[in-house]
Amino acid sequence: MRKVLIGVLCLLLSACNSVYLTPHSLDKNALIYTPRGGFTIQRSIKQVMDERGYKTHNGFLRRVHESTDSDRETYEISHGVRYSIRINERKEILRPIWCMFNGFWWWNFEVSISDRKIGKEIMSWRGRGCQNSSLRKLNAILDELEMRPEDYPAPKKKRNTKPQMCEIPDIVVP
Repeated sequence: MRKVLIGVLCLLLSACNSVYLTPHSLDKNALIYTPRGGFTIQRSIKQVMDERGYKTHNGFLRRVHESTDSDRETYEISHGVRYSIRINERKEILRPIWCMFNGFWWWNFEVSISDRKIGKEIMSWRGRGCQNSSLRKLNAILDELEMRPEDYPAPKKKRNTKPQMCEIPDIVVP
């Protein structure tokens, strides 16, 4: 009975994450669209990506539509943006006992990264967990998503355009 109780407690305390990704499909040098605002997970994802050297872009604000029930903003995404990130999150919960050594905040979120060039989703992550463990998982996911040097397309060889000297034999006409 004691082992069953410990097993149930371990399951209750564990965080649930579901990640689907295409390994080595994220070009670190490409421009990435990230949405503005958000709660802490959204801000933290942008901060981690900036620290890792990604080029993030928030779009250009084109129009604000204010109404009594909600405000909507319209953004224009630059043509050079290769990837886009979508983040859905619930408000974080302070859990000082549960997440005592792991950041104190409990996050519940969905994150996806899409490649706009090929029109495919390269990463989908549904997760719950404490702040620091979620950020460690994000770094591990980005490590697996990033392209390796051998995954980048080979540079095209340039043709030699310099004039070359060649010998033309003398033609003797009888």
